Amino acid sequence: MNFLGKLLGIDRRIIFLFVGVAVALPLCFPEVNLKIEITDSVKKVYDIVESLPEGSKVLIAFDYDPGSMPELQPMAESFIRHCIRKKLKMIIMGLWPQGSVQANLALEKVLREKEFEDIKLQEGVDWVNLGYTAGNEVVIERMGSNIKAVFAADHKGVKLENLSLMRGVRNFSNIDFVYNLSAGYPGTQEWVQFAVDKFGAKLGAGNTAVQAPLVSPYYPKRLLGLLGGMKGAAEYEFLMGFPATGVKYMFSQSVAHAVVCLFIIVGNVAFFLNKKKKRQGR
Repeated sequence: MNFLGKLLGIDRRIIFLFVGVAVALPLCFPEVNLKIEITDSVKKVYDIVESLPEGSKVLIAFDYDPGSMPELQPMAESFIRHCIRKKLKMIIMGLWPQGSVQANLALEKVLREKEFEDIKLQEGVDWVNLGYTAGNEVVIERMGSNIKAVFAADHKGVKLENLSLMRGVRNFSNIDFVYNLSAGYPGTQEWVQFAVDKFGAKLGAGNTAVQAPLVSPYYPKRLLGLLGGMKGAAEYEFLMGFPATGVKYMFSQSVAHAVVCLFIIVGNVAFFLNKKKKRQGR
């Protein structure tokens, strides 16, 4: 078998090995940063948060589970970091059973950072986790009338009337901005249809790369801003001046894509050269 034939007959496991190394190796060099172009949809979310005065109330809906952590958790951490810097009040919830757990993980990680080591946030005063309740879009619709009718207590069982943050918060009219992190159903589409269209909530979102194209038609009229996939997470980190997990993963993803493209080019070149050689040998 000639060289071109051997090249076309490479075991796919060898290709998988190269791609695996391409994904893993860049993670060992976190100090390497990519230059990432900031899109308008990401900048809009950042600008909205920047424009909110101190003490404004932001609702963050965590509608995903651990399977979507690589894309959505960096978005969550950056947004929480931004809220803490701006001294905003965070109301956390989830339409997915594990969403509020993801929220706690993101909050705990951000609060361990050196920037916030001297900041003591009080649960129930500066932030509250309402937890999860079943009902999908029905939950959103009921929140538009009365949040306490859906969430009688927080995730620890403390009644909302005993939490200073929730006093005076009846529905979406008492919330300055809603930010939805979504991996599917229920998620951004339902928040647009019920929170925005029905109750006039101001909504921004962060979505997985698969879901972002499905909700992008809502931007910019019904959805005020949108982060899409790993790139969206990295863009927000750059805007925050805090390159972190999103940027690191984006670097790894870019190298892996380059390796895949290289194999595609080499495979196609080898195929056509081998085909030409066979014709000439007839």
